Amino acid sequence: MLMQRVHVCAAIILCMAHACLSFENQTVNNNITKSESNDFKSVINLVGNVTESLDTAKPDEDHTQAQRNSSEDGEQMNKETHGAKPDCPPLGLESLKVSDDQLESSSYLSVGLGPHRGRLNIQSGLEDDDEYDGAWCAGVEDQEQWLQLNALRPTLFTGVILQGRNSIWSLNWVRTYKVQFSNDSSVWQPCMNGSEEAVFIGNEDLETPVLALFPEPSVAQYIRINPQTWFSNGTICLRAEVLGCPVPDPDSPHFSETESGSSDDLDFRHHNYNEMRKLMKSVNDKCPNITRIYTIGRSYTGLKLYVMEISDNPGKHELGEPEFRYVAGMHGNEVLGRELLLNLMQYICREYNQGNQRVIQLVKDTRIHLLPSMNPDGYETAYEKGSELSGWALGRYSFEGIDMNHNFPDLNNIMWDAQELAINKRRVSNHYIPMPEYYTSTEALVRKNCHPCLAMEALFRFKKL
Repeated sequence: MLMQRVHVCAAIILCMAHACLSFENQTVNNNITKSESNDFKSVINLVGNVTESLDTAKPDEDHTQAQRNSSEDGEQMNKETHGAKPDCPPLGLESLKVSDDQLESSSYLSVGLGPHRGRLNIQSGLEDDDEYDGAWCAGVEDQEQWLQLNALRPTLFTGVILQGRNSIWSLNWVRTYKVQFSNDSSVWQPCMNGSEEAVFIGNEDLETPVLALFPEPSVAQYIRINPQTWFSNGTICLRAEVLGCPVPDPDSPHFSETESGSSDDLDFRHHNYNEMRKLMKSVNDKCPNITRIYTIGRSYTGLKLYVMEISDNPGKHELGEPEFRYVAGMHGNEVLGRELLLNLMQYICREYNQGNQRVIQLVKDTRIHLLPSMNPDGYETAYEKGSELSGWALGRYSFEGIDMNHNFPDLNNIMWDAQELAINKRRVSNHYIPMPEYYTSTEALVRKNCHPCLAMEALFRFKKL
């Protein structure tokens, strides 16, 4: 243990030597918001030669409130959070890797505003004051309130990401805050900025995540976020993520724990645009007899919209054979559908080559079209920033600020209206509905990314699920 402490002290001294700090009225202004960043790397030797790289940024010149209309969300959020990314990852408040039991607070306003709700990007329902509110909110308005995380093991804490309360009825966020560390949750040491206690800049709106990197990364098991000032017409509410790297500690019961992973050979990870193209090409190379890659057009910024066709006769329409189309990624920052389709094409190819009879029959009897990313512009924007700093809106819309999920023909209403008016409701066709003319006219307000999909709809009579 003595040797470990020596290594920890050496690591902190090394970080101090390279830290890039700014002071204004004794407030640490190294939040990652509108400024360009300077990257530096420090070698930190902890037990087992743990190497960490830390990034710091130049200070803000000012701190303005983000605008929240849909056409300006991406641009404004990019300004608010632009900067270097720390190498130590999030500990998992947002992902739920951190359990509710690891979070405590000095007080809370209600059960739905307890410490377990103080997670980055957590969402509230339509109504406030239920069990599922959008932040931790202190029950007392003073500077002694705190949200505490127990990391369960010694951790090199490097920074905090803060958000306001998610709500359509109230305006609550923390403007400045302090941070404290502890190894036993009894004795606390403040995060220092030279000889002064560091005060970090927080939020100026409800949704924009603001990253603060600590002047001196600190090794501890517990960390507290201690709000100092908050929006004058609101109360103390916040959502947070904590950045840190676990430190090897042979005395810790968590020392031998390893990350659990999938034993499947499918490529379970986020794929940016170039990685998506490579994955689709690799599937096509492994299964050239049942796959074909084609494009249906380009996005607003010129990225091709790739489709993977899977069939026993790719490129040919066979009379009587049903065709299915799966489209993902209309909201560019919603990654699940995109990755599911990429994994689906991998799975079908692999199982077909291994002789899985159900998959062979599926390929033989159907023609499948997989469009994994309809909004690659939005995905690239959100991917670049990362989920912790992008918020809920960055990358959601098209490059033009349009929600493409609402830019398609409402064929359901046409079907329902026809059934309402029909005398014999059983004879109303509901398996294929022609595209309304007002969506195909030159005057139609249909965005660039949607045109290729509408053309695809007209070309193939897809089975509606």
